[in-house]
Amino acid sequence: MEDRIKAIRKRINVIQSELRKTGDMRPGNLSRQYQRPKEKKNPYYQVSYTHKMKSRTDYVRKKSIENVKNEIENYKHAKALFEEWVDLGIELSKLKMKKISQA
Repeated sequence: MEDRIKAIRKRINVIQSELRKTGDMRPGNLSRQYQRPKEKKNPYYQVSYTHKMKSRTDYVRKKSIENVKNEIENYKHAKALFEEWVDLGIELSKLKMKKISQA
């Protein structure tokens, strides 16, 4: 049990370190739309996301597409790390309670 607790704490430290390195981020999905979809003419890009229980859509200029893609990837990576941290925190809490009850 002690080894698992140490391993969890070590992984949490790694996650915290990775989160500190995370660059700019934003939620959403980037998609290409067309003003005339049947002919696939006049493409434009938009990012759609939900934040604070509100759904939103922002238009993205072509020169900003790569930047927005990177921000979305950073967000997804940070979210996955945070979810892992929460899972590990729950497991750690259960192990500590078990350890206390066995003492």
